[in-house]
Amino acid sequence: RGELAFGTVDSWLAWKLSAGHLHITDASNAARTMLFDIHRGEWSAELLTLFNIPEAVLPVVKTSSDVYGTTGAEIFPSSIAISGMAGDQQAALFGQMCLAPGTAKNTYGTGCFMLLNTGQTPVASTQKLLTTTAWAIGPTTSFALEGSVFVAGAIVQWLRDGLGIIRSSADVETLAQSAPDNGGVYVVPALTGLGAPHWDPHARGAILGLTRGSNAAHIARASLEGIAHQVADVLDAMEKDSALKLREMRVDGGASQNNLLMQFQADLLGVPVVRPRITETTALGAAYLAGLSVGFWNGIDEIAAQWHAAQIFEPKMSDARRLEHRSRWRDALRRIRST
Repeated sequence: RGELAFGTVDSWLAWKLSAGHLHITDASNAARTMLFDIHRGEWSAELLTLFNIPEAVLPVVKTSSDVYGTTGAEIFPSSIAISGMAGDQQAALFGQMCLAPGTAKNTYGTGCFMLLNTGQTPVASTQKLLTTTAWAIGPTTSFALEGSVFVAGAIVQWLRDGLGIIRSSADVETLAQSAPDNGGVYVVPALTGLGAPHWDPHARGAILGLTRGSNAAHIARASLEGIAHQVADVLDAMEKDSALKLREMRVDGGASQNNLLMQFQADLLGVPVVRPRITETTALGAAYLAGLSVGFWNGIDEIAAQWHAAQIFEPKMSDARRLEHRSRWRDALRRIRST
């Protein structure tokens, strides 16, 4: 009867900001509902029928950068264009200016979220990754592969709150640096199971390789290394899926400020890890998409020129040492898997 509307949080925000005039979403958010055909760029009639969802309740799917409407008079004294919309991680990918196929970013938060731009053709994953819409600008839609790590910064929180070996999350780097290496200790941070590309919800975390010489510094260092190993697992899967070779990894999120973690990440990946000047890249990407549609910037090239690296971590580890680390990590994974 036209009395019910369903959408994601962006749809609700657009509805509220426009005083009920806009019931919309963009292609990147629509892809998250599992009701959207990313190949055709429209709601899937097959899935809507399967789940008995009337299309009338769903938002109209727009591009990620467009003037959709304006704010209602009761919201702001002057009307403001509502002009950009993107999913969380896709906005971060755009904010990092990962515009070309083969460019990637990784966000280090409570979990980790890596997206690899695969260009204008969606890549069907054979490595248990998510194929998603990155953004749609004008007639062009870009796609990405995504891999999610369940526990990243959360393992540092556990060291603080669970074990009590640090007082604040920022202390983990100092503690970890007090050990020259991990002392043979490996931490698998599967506190809530394993995410991509393993997808084992029943796996549980473990500290392996303990001896009488192991101490809190070794556990702290191994915990940070466990984050980096999970990211390396995702990248290995992405490169197999896409046949694209990564040249650098752009990083953001709270844990990207940890220099020890970023250096070890570069060592494991064998490519530079680049931390930009602005690490709040989700908000930045959304702002870029909005400004692009209203002509604040003349084009994407002008936006791309604003991206600047703050620090670049070059890989320093030998190939032999890297292979040893990865081999021992895979052995640790085998020990904690539920299947």
